[in-house]
Amino acid sequence: MKPIVPFLLFSILSAGPAAAELRPGGKLLLTNGVTTVEGASGGGLSNWAVIGGNATRDGIGASAHASLAILPDFSFSSAGFAAGLFNRVELSYAHQWFDTGDFGGTLGIGEGYTFDQDIFGAKVRVLGDVVYGSPYVPQIAVGVQHKRSGDDALVTAVGAARPSDTDVYISATKLFLRHSVLANASLRLTRANQTGLLGYGGPGGDDRSLQFEGSLAYQISRPLVVGAEYRTKPSNLAFAEEENWVDLFAAYALTRNLTVTAAYVDLGSIATSAPQRGGLIQLQAAF
Repeated sequence: MKPIVPFLLFSILSAGPAAAELRPGGKLLLTNGVTTVEGASGGGLSNWAVIGGNATRDGIGASAHASLAILPDFSFSSAGFAAGLFNRVELSYAHQWFDTGDFGGTLGIGEGYTFDQDIFGAKVRVLGDVVYGSPYVPQIAVGVQHKRSGDDALVTAVGAARPSDTDVYISATKLFLRHSVLANASLRLTRANQTGLLGYGGPGGDDRSLQFEGSLAYQISRPLVVGAEYRTKPSNLAFAEEENWVDLFAAYALTRNLTVTAAYVDLGSIATSAPQRGGLIQLQAAF
């Protein structure tokens, strides 16, 4: 039996245009989204149905990102890349770091202790187009994200049921060109604690629950988009209640290939801390 991932990639590439016919770029500015904290294309916090990179159905695109969030007690960073195949399939990888700073001493794990995890993602567009076609039919994509903690012993010690797991999600995204408005709604099946940085499941629940991610954005000009996002999250750990996330963002295309995003983020209380409100900045290169 052929290994499933190489076989799927071979099938996708075989179905695409010949190499001589591949066309770089082609998407309207910013319609590929930016990069989420988990590496998929979308907003900063929520997955969208868009496929990474600037290539349309006649090409293979790619993007790379680096993100940094500074909070009162913690700092969070991520970096990764995504490949978009014929505007149909996205494969992504991201690594996350969560620095506990001085608050690590309060938690008893040592000042400056840094949690980290790897996230491997795949997304398939199954219906519609984010820009074209009927305004009543959004682009819809389904995806998976497999997450592996780098802190197995510690996350299980704080009450997580397991150090690695897989999320499943479905996203619907539409750009209403006449009104310069983009809307997105996603549903995610997950049991991740703080997106998985604190493991998966726990005394508060060990079944995957359905969570919502929503985004609304307005295009002020061709290179500038502003918007807001909201993301619900499960609360599975006994020692701390997990709260939902909110952000207000602005994304600016410095060039066709380079986008900078700045956001105000409210991540609520994390691991018994005071509400964590701060700033996030991301740089994304896309081709």
